[in-house]
Amino acid sequence: MTDSTRPYGAQDPQQPQHLQHPQEPQYSSYPQPPAHPPQQPVTTASGVTVWPGDGAGNGGGGNGGGTPYAGFAEPAAPGPRGAHRARKPATLLAAVALIAAVVGGGSAALVGELTSRADRVSQSTPVQNASSRSNGGVAAVAKAVSPSIVEIKASTTSGQSTGSGVIITADGEIVTNNHVVAGADTVQVGFSDGSTKTAKVVGTDPGKDLALIKVQGASGLKAAKLGDSGKVRVGDEVVAIGSPEGLTGTVTSGIVSALDRDVTVAKEQGGGGQGQGQERQRRGGPQWPFEFGGNQYNGDTGSSKTTYKALQTDASLNPGNSGGALINMNGEIIGINSAMYAPSSGDSAGSVGLGFAIPVDTVKADLAKLRAGGDGS
Repeated sequence: MTDSTRPYGAQDPQQPQHLQHPQEPQYSSYPQPPAHPPQQPVTTASGVTVWPGDGAGNGGGGNGGGTPYAGFAEPAAPGPRGAHRARKPATLLAAVALIAAVVGGGSAALVGELTSRADRVSQSTPVQNASSRSNGGVAAVAKAVSPSIVEIKASTTSGQSTGSGVIITADGEIVTNNHVVAGADTVQVGFSDGSTKTAKVVGTDPGKDLALIKVQGASGLKAAKLGDSGKVRVGDEVVAIGSPEGLTGTVTSGIVSALDRDVTVAKEQGGGGQGQGQERQRRGGPQWPFEFGGNQYNGDTGSSKTTYKALQTDASLNPGNSGGALINMNGEIIGINSAMYAPSSGDSAGSVGLGFAIPVDTVKADLAKLRAGGDGS
């Protein structure tokens, strides 16, 4: 404040007051200084300096030049109930600045907390799909399950058959197809580590084309985990492991291409006079004879036959895969491979992507019967 409230012009202290510049208006005396020291300026969080008052104070005599103590006049008496006192521009500016600072800081803190919380949530709940849980797909399944799959060589009076089997207990119980071991005099089992042991036939169920053999003196074998074929869906990825044509531990993969296919196989040795559907290694023998859709494939199934519901897969199966495993991507056995379609019979027959497996639920339901010796029929 630089304005003065003193009268203008020179003053003669000896001249009576009423004669001094009678044409000029009279001025009131100086106001009393405030009872408290003037307030200091306030700097908001955003860096704005706000001065108290607005320079148009009401403590003076109304000379239009303002008072020397702006904003510290006596407070006005409260008005009628409900009346509102007008906000001064500077006071409103200070309030807006303070509110902006508080809201701005609060918003930043809120956004920071939400961002931090979102980061914590995203880090603690990683997304993982079903196939990634198999930890490597077909390779991981093959590595995990191959030690539980064996090669079976069964010798009969009419020759030798080669098939596969699945270890289901650590002490040497192995599930395979009936047509692999039916009528066998001796059974040799080859393991994934290259070792070979002798086994005996415990029980057979020709009606389901299943058999149970047991390795003599075995312990500590790696048993496969039996899954649930009732949960299998068309399109599920699968892995097949077996010994096609004597190639031990062969791995193929594909999908389940159909469910509940009616597959018919020979029940007894001597079907069609050519053996019981065993995978013969001698030249000219039948290879995996079976029927599908009323037609016979890969040889004559004979007059004594059985029909079962099978899982259909496009995973490549060949003679020697019989009794091996059809496995889901969790490493669980969902079927025992049992038959395939080939366009011709004899040694030239091969897989064209139509293979069939006995559902593992059928195997589990038949285990007690097999352990008791089966019915032999």
